[in-house]
Amino acid sequence: MWEIRLSNSRGVPYFFNTETKESTWDLPAGMTEEEAKQLPGADLLSRPKVPTGQVRASHLLVKHNGSRRPSSWKEANITRSKDEAIDVLKGYQSDIGGSAEKFAQLAAVHSDCSSHEKGGDLGYFGRGQMQKPFEEAAYALEVGQISDIISTDSGVHLVMRTA
Repeated sequence: MWEIRLSNSRGVPYFFNTETKESTWDLPAGMTEEEAKQLPGADLLSRPKVPTGQVRASHLLVKHNGSRRPSSWKEANITRSKDEAIDVLKGYQSDIGGSAEKFAQLAAVHSDCSSHEKGGDLGYFGRGQMQKPFEEAAYALEVGQISDIISTDSGVHLVMRTA
């Protein structure tokens, strides 16, 4: 028997099976949206999805030889300078324009972060969870806006706020 509960840590609804104790963020396999609306706790689905005080963002990270860990999934030993990394990011920035779709495409192929697998999506986070310059940029953006180049200990980033 499935029901919908509210996550204490993330503040968003999830599906919980009271018999198997299985839980999932996504609609359980074989369940339709209409069936989900009939479950106990279904009113939680209509609440805003952004956890209180949190934002959601994606990023495109370019590491350099001064990054705290100058390696990534695509390059074992990153030797480019910070200025070269900024130039690379400026090229991506130009290609992106203001397109969220293009941002995700480029992040998937070029980001030095493991989030490349999700088009750069970092999910929801609150204050104090990211490096300060990154956090400040993400919170200052409106949903859909893309930052200018941000520098952190990890490298240089473009940040797009998604929620």
